[in-house]
Amino acid sequence: MASVSEKLAANINFDAFMKAEELKKRIWFTLGALVVYRIGSFVPLPGIDPVILNDIFTRNAGGILGMFDMFAGGALGRMTIFALNIMPYISASIIMQLATSISKELGQLKKEGESGTRKINQYSRYLTVVIAMLQGYGIAAGLESMAGSGGVSAVIDPGAFFRFTTVITLVGGTMFIVWLGEQVTARGIGNGASLIITAGIIANLPMAVVQTIELGRVGQLSVFAIIGLLIMVVVIVTVIVFIERAQRRIVIQYPKRQKGNKLYGGESSHLPMKINSTGVIPPIFASSILLLPITIANFSAKSGPEWLGAVTAMLGRGQPLYLAVYSSLIIFFCFFYTAVVFNPDDTAENLKKHGGFVAGIRPGRNTAIYLDYVLTRLTVFGSIYLTLLCILPEILISKLSVPFYMGGTTLLITVTVTMDFVSQVQSHLLAHQYEGLIKKSKLRGRR
Repeated sequence: MASVSEKLAANINFDAFMKAEELKKRIWFTLGALVVYRIGSFVPLPGIDPVILNDIFTRNAGGILGMFDMFAGGALGRMTIFALNIMPYISASIIMQLATSISKELGQLKKEGESGTRKINQYSRYLTVVIAMLQGYGIAAGLESMAGSGGVSAVIDPGAFFRFTTVITLVGGTMFIVWLGEQVTARGIGNGASLIITAGIIANLPMAVVQTIELGRVGQLSVFAIIGLLIMVVVIVTVIVFIERAQRRIVIQYPKRQKGNKLYGGESSHLPMKINSTGVIPPIFASSILLLPITIANFSAKSGPEWLGAVTAMLGRGQPLYLAVYSSLIIFFCFFYTAVVFNPDDTAENLKKHGGFVAGIRPGRNTAIYLDYVLTRLTVFGSIYLTLLCILPEILISKLSVPFYMGGTTLLITVTVTMDFVSQVQSHLLAHQYEGLIKKSKLRGRR
């Protein structure tokens, strides 16, 4: 028999949505925040010639800078105040999570609950400022060293003042996006950082489709290649939806207890363990780590030593070194983030306290070992799934020279964030319907 929540979920319709005032306010707030973000991604940095900048970026966007621009929603190619996007904050979050696993002081803060989490988040913001300053200075210095096809620099008046204003503007833009993402998470729907990245990707999808059609029109792509690309996109989306919804359900049993003349307990539930418990975190983290040092290297490769130019070329989109480093980072963050979000020892201890146990497994340490065994197997499969999903389309895209937005990473982020957004909307609608049922029962009770 279906549970009450399943029945309510089946009855959710447009009328229920129109009556949920709180949900509508959250959705409008989220949309408003994303509109503000998109407007900011068109505000240019001062002191830059846009025509020469476009020429420079067109000649250098075929590598990893194109991927950075993809996550920035085109803001890097236009060199706007949001050129760094939210990537410095993601890099800072990675470093802080690594630090909490190493440092006892930070690990203790994490165990303090909400107050400790607020302190760690504050440290992440401070670190974001430092990383954004370094990246901002690298971009400013790189712009001064690069010139267009006519040998003219994109910077109108290079010097210390330009670098200072560029760093201040980029850091301010990054911190504003961080604040905006936090506001969306608290007062809107979904995870603010993920929605901001997704909004940038979706905003450039129409242009990617137009570019692909144009490649077919001029003969660089055959009709069969375009059809095959569309089939690949449909298959990838189907696989993402299937895997992201797949779970390994471990049956948890609770013993019967007698209180007086009545028996309590004896029920069974399940502990859901997703195949990909990390979601879009590993690809985003891997991209962020990969972009952090290479951004500066791309800008200074031509004016720097020869080995820097060689390394930059090997880290180009679709190159073997790029694919190897990217795959290794994805696998690493799959296991690392899984260990952060799920602790088998704590889960086993909580089950033991509440009298629950896995059938055939002794409570306590044996349960923790069993959960760790299952989790490791799922993570191995999940890491292979994410690696293939992100790497195979990269190889095809580099061979066919189609836009980056058709890759597995972008599709994974877009589909997963959309699924999370829809599930949160459904949760708010369920909560609204529960409130309505409670109010009706109270009115009947008064009668």
